[in-house]
Formats: sequence, structure tokens, C-alpha cells
Amino acid sequence: MSSPGTFFRVWFRVKIYRFAGVRPDRGAAQDIASVPYDVVTAEEARAIIAKKPKSFLRVSRSDAEMPGVPPHDPQVYERARRNYTALLSQGLMQQDKEPGMYLYRVRQNGDTFLGLCCCLDVEDYRNATIRRHEQTRYDKEEDRTLHIEATKTHNGPVVLLYRDTGGIFSFLNSLITPSTAPDSEVRADQGGIHQIFRITDPSVLEKIETHFLSVPALYIADGHHRAKASVNLADRRIAAGLPADGEVTRFMGVMFAQDRVRIHGYSRLLTDLGQYSPSAFLVELAKYFEVVPYGNVRGAEYNIQPKVKKPERYHVVHMYLGGQWYECTRPLEKNAAPLDALDVAVLQTYVLEGLLGITDPRGDPRLQYLGGARPVADLEKLVDLGKYQLAFAMQPVKVTTVLSIADAGGVMPPKSTWFEPKLLSGLVVHTFD
Repeated sequence: MSSPGTFFRVWFRVKIYRFAGVRPDRGAAQDIASVPYDVVTAEEARAIIAKKPKSFLRVSRSDAEMPGVPPHDPQVYERARRNYTALLSQGLMQQDKEPGMYLYRVRQNGDTFLGLCCCLDVEDYRNATIRRHEQTRYDKEEDRTLHIEATKTHNGPVVLLYRDTGGIFSFLNSLITPSTAPDSEVRADQGGIHQIFRITDPSVLEKIETHFLSVPALYIADGHHRAKASVNLADRRIAAGLPADGEVTRFMGVMFAQDRVRIHGYSRLLTDLGQYSPSAFLVELAKYFEVVPYGNVRGAEYNIQPKVKKPERYHVVHMYLGGQWYECTRPLEKNAAPLDALDVAVLQTYVLEGLLGITDPRGDPRLQYLGGARPVADLEKLVDLGKYQLAFAMQPVKVTTVLSIADAGGVMPPKSTWFEPKLLSGLVVHTFD
């Protein structure tokens, strides 16, 4: 008999499911596959659609086709539904005849990434078998919830990590031999080749399922909003007394071994400096960081290399303000908890909240984010054009740190990590109802 306050942890195992995906006709895949909806602005999506009128962005970013209409207007989601239905009616996309799973392979910049595409259970999200490390933003949650409900699809895969202790990656990799032809292959506009290999052999599927019986948890690397939106929709159906079983209780994910992905920082952009002029802001910032001019960063593709000696002993953040880059450093606190030791947490505490009063990084409109795989020059451009007053470029977090925080139930500030590979939308779609 337990004493008062005794804590029991219930251990679960990951559940994975086969599904009959909706996929592009082989000849149309190159024209349909698109970048994820959340890595482009509406203007950028509009430009892509103009060049590729069959692009899946017409489904995932239908707001790009409706300038002047609020992005969360019901018309936007109805437009997404119609655009998706058109792809089906025109025969450009078709549903596979039987359930299976899919290998998703990406080759880019000398790297090869291999993940397993299958369906996952919303209940595993609720009970933290599927673990998250970042907060989601309310507006983006609601957007994807309404989008999933309107299109009756999960059309952007959630990217997840697993700790591979039983040779899972090796087994999956062995399924693709030099003579294995992909079912779909496209070259992304940003570079890299994306391939889909469909798996339908019952014996192979059973072996995959057996391998994952030993996996106690999955970790969301990319797609926190898509996962939470899938749970939201199932919960709303339950609350409304509607059927909430079968495929609607599952969402599409692609799982990668945790040591076979790459990670970048995630940049912050601020629309204003609050009560401060640029010079006054620098004075205040110097109370918490050592701030020194960095110089020219041209040639830095994604992560700006620290100049401070022994950077592993410091918080390092790079700031672009008034046409100048600065390196901002602060010694790591001794015995700091993993969450408190993050650069993004220190930036949030001392700068975003402490100086600028941004207490809600999930919803404050003054704070925006730019993916870490975007060139540093994009930050400079956005500030130089006057769209933002200030940019912070963050150093990448270690994958092991991310998993440890998730295991401890910790939640990192929103947009703390940018994982690669970034998967394309429209190559595999999970549908329900």
C-alpha cells in the first residue's frame, strides 16, 4: 500500500498504424509537392503557386490565393477543401487501395535522411507517449485545427524522433536496395531529392510493428501545431457528441532515429523596441550580456559562428540592429536546470520579457520567428526594409538536450529548434471520414 504523495508513472508503448495514403500520380508529383505551409509567407506561397499552379500550397496555404481576406476566415478553409477535392477529381492524386506504410528518404547536401511514415494515435499525445518540447501558439493551433476539419485530411506530416536502440534504422534502411525504385521522387526547389517507397508486404509490415514495440516514446521534432490540432479536432468531436474513432483519432507522422537528423537555431524578429531607442536598448542590454560588434556575417548560411573563446561556457546570441551585427554573451549559470540553461530561455527572461514586456511568446504580435535554415541574409533584409526593428539569430540546441527536456516534462519556449530534414507536403496525405 502506498503512502500519501507516492507518485506512480504509467509506462506506455508507441502505437503505429498502417493507412491507405492519398498520393500524387507519378507524373504529377514534381508539380504537386510543396514546401511546408509554415516555412513560407502568404506572399512567398503566392509566388510559388504562380509558377506551379498545381502546387499543394493551394491546399495547405489557401490564404495565399485570397489576398485581402483574413487568413482565418471560413472562406480560406473552404477554398482549401475545394482545391484538395479538385486534385482528386482531376486524377492528379489518388488513394492507395490498401493500407500500408511508407519510407520517406531525403538526400541533400551530402546527407541522407530516412524516416518511416505511418499513423499515430492522438491518445499517445494525451498520455505523453508522444512527447513535445515546445509550446504551441494559439492562433496557429486554431488555424491547423480548422484546416484539418475542412479538408478531412492530415496533409502535413508531423516529424518525430525515436531513440534507436534495437537496430530500427538499419532494418528500415535494408528495405531499400540499389534496385528498389521509389514510388515517388521529386527534386525540391531548395535542393535535395525526396523519395517515397510504399510498403505493403504483410511480413515486412509486421516486422516494422514488432521493432516499434520496444520504443517507449516518440518526440515531436517538427509539427507541434499539426499534432495538437489533430488532438483538438478529436476532442471537439467528442465534446459535440460526434463520432470520434477510427482514422480521425490518428494523425500522420514520419519518424526518424534521433541521431540521424540535423538541428538549427530559430531566429526571433521584433517589430519594435518598446520604449527604447536603438542606442538606449544597447545600453540596457549590456546590463545582462556582454555586447560587442560582430562584424560582417556574409557567408554565414544558417548558424553564425561564435567568436567568444570557449563558447560552450556561454550563452551566445547574435543580434542585428541598426545595420550592425552584435555578439551577445553571458556566462552559463552553475547548476542551472536544463530549461534555464537554454539560450532562448535566457533571452526570453532578460530581454523579451525583462526589457520589452513580451510575457506571451506564443501570442504577442510584436514577436515573430524565422526558421533557422533560412539564410542569415534574410534576417538582415527584413530589418533593413523596416519590417522589423531587430533580429536575434540563435545557436542550435543539441538533440540530446531536447529529448532530455521532453522526458522531464519540460516545455521549451516556442520555436526553439529547427530540425532537418524538412519534409514536403502533398507526397503522402492521410484522410478520414
